[in-house]
Amino acid sequence: MAKLVIASGRPLKGTISLAGAKNSSFKLMIAALLASGESRLTNLSQIEEVRHVKLMLEALGARVNPVADRGWLIDTRGVRAAVIPEALGWFSRASTLFLGPLLARFGRGAVPLPGGDLIGKRPLERHFAGLSRFGVQLNLKGKLVEARVDKLRGADYRFAKNSHTGTETLIMTAVLAEGRSVITNSAREPEVDDLIGCLNQMGAKITRSGRTLTIDGVKALRPARYRVMPDRNQAVSYAIAALATRGEVTINNARPEHLRAFLAKLKLAGAGAEISSGGIRFFFKRQLQATGIITQPHPGFMTDWEPLWSVLMTQAVGRSKIVEGVFLNRFQFVPDLMAMGAKIRYFDPRPENP
Repeated sequence: MAKLVIASGRPLKGTISLAGAKNSSFKLMIAALLASGESRLTNLSQIEEVRHVKLMLEALGARVNPVADRGWLIDTRGVRAAVIPEALGWFSRASTLFLGPLLARFGRGAVPLPGGDLIGKRPLERHFAGLSRFGVQLNLKGKLVEARVDKLRGADYRFAKNSHTGTETLIMTAVLAEGRSVITNSAREPEVDDLIGCLNQMGAKITRSGRTLTIDGVKALRPARYRVMPDRNQAVSYAIAALATRGEVTINNARPEHLRAFLAKLKLAGAGAEISSGGIRFFFKRQLQATGIITQPHPGFMTDWEPLWSVLMTQAVGRSKIVEGVFLNRFQFVPDLMAMGAKIRYFDPRPENP
């Protein structure tokens, strides 16, 4: 079993650039199915999810080859299959995102129920209720979700609770549907807007006003030529690694507009952050003060940042209250921190409508 041996006790200092966003990379790969031809995506995250989506695309008949700048050239002209093998779904949480492109290409599709991480419930009912508004008929057959539609027509749908993946599923369903679709209470995460940016570059007509998306369907999309946005989770990871060790890091391509909630909490905690045209410098300037958080969908404090913030608060003076408002099982890391000497006590304000 592989392991990392970390020699601690020294401040971390340096300059680094962010890789492509993991929560955007694999979704843009799936979006390539909405066009016929060769899409070139660069700055892709080098994670397992990207490799799993590559396997799914190839199972459908696409050709996926590496190109420069951490990219893939995705040729969809050979896509003939509309079924993703069940065995590929267990390793990925991306499988249901294929439904929109498959329905647009073939009027049908079958995808495995998603696997992936185990941090809590990711209710698919929100995705499926939205798809049904587009006339899609859904059937669960074993561990496969079968979908069929005579013709995709624009529809209006409001999410009871905004859903990152659900929003992306409906966007990719609506871009080639006939007529106008309006999605309200949609997710506002930067990665969702990265997908929108890519699709608009391909010829889609998508506009946003707050949490309302208006999508005018088009007859066809052209292949993508798109560079994935920087990973905001990496930015937070590097920043906290530096601050927890009383060091400093300059992140060249960090985007402050993606990190506002994090930057606001850092200011309250007494950490240093200097924004420049090229990125952000994070630095330790005085003893950190305990600062609580409640995780929320964007533009709130991101749930992915909560374990990292918990680590940082072990180095702060005072008691911090960490409330997870998105996923039920996000605290699986806590026993490991306690084994290392962290003083952590549980309480149980459960998230509403997880």
